[in-house]
Amino acid sequence: MKYCAKCGHDNRDFAKFCDECGFSFGSEITAPEVSPEASSAAMAEVSVLEAAVSSADNADSQVADSAPVTKIDMVPVPESNGDSGELLPKSAYNPAGTVHSVLILERIGAPAAEFPLTADDSYIGRWDADNGIFPDVDLDAFDPDAKVSRRHARILRREAGFAIEDLGSTNGTFVNRGRRLLPGSPHPLRDGDEIIVGKTFLRFKVRS
Repeated sequence: MKYCAKCGHDNRDFAKFCDECGFSFGSEITAPEVSPEASSAAMAEVSVLEAAVSSADNADSQVADSAPVTKIDMVPVPESNGDSGELLPKSAYNPAGTVHSVLILERIGAPAAEFPLTADDSYIGRWDADNGIFPDVDLDAFDPDAKVSRRHARILRREAGFAIEDLGSTNGTFVNRGRRLLPGSPHPLRDGDEIIVGKTFLRFKVRS
């Protein structure tokens, strides 16, 4: 009788399919017989491989124990200029919070107001918290007609000196009542220069 591995039904010896469930006896996989000689050879091969692996592990362990540990010292990276990428000496930077110049607001019949500048790039404009605009020189309270743009201009401090750059303002930037500055083209600034942004008059003074 041929036993069905799927449903347990006994079938005739020559049956190719189970009479009860239709299982195909041809799908059964019969494990091949292994001769004693082949089995002994396979066991010997496994023993050789295990010995080789054990020997390699011992060699790695000996190398790990005997290899000296080398300490690597970290090398500090010098600071770089964000604009040009060139490295600048520490002397090119002022200590944090040091005032290098001031803008003095000049108004007829009113006390002068001063804006100390401490950053390498100091922005002139009007405060706009909704759009994340927080200029170093906020002229919002002194510009009721809104002639000053939110991002109007900026004062640049470099090793060669000072400059002012218009940032594409609506009503323009002027130095010493000259021609309107071209946006994106820094114009040199000297101690005592007059700056006009919109209709607001400022005086630039360098602090030593």
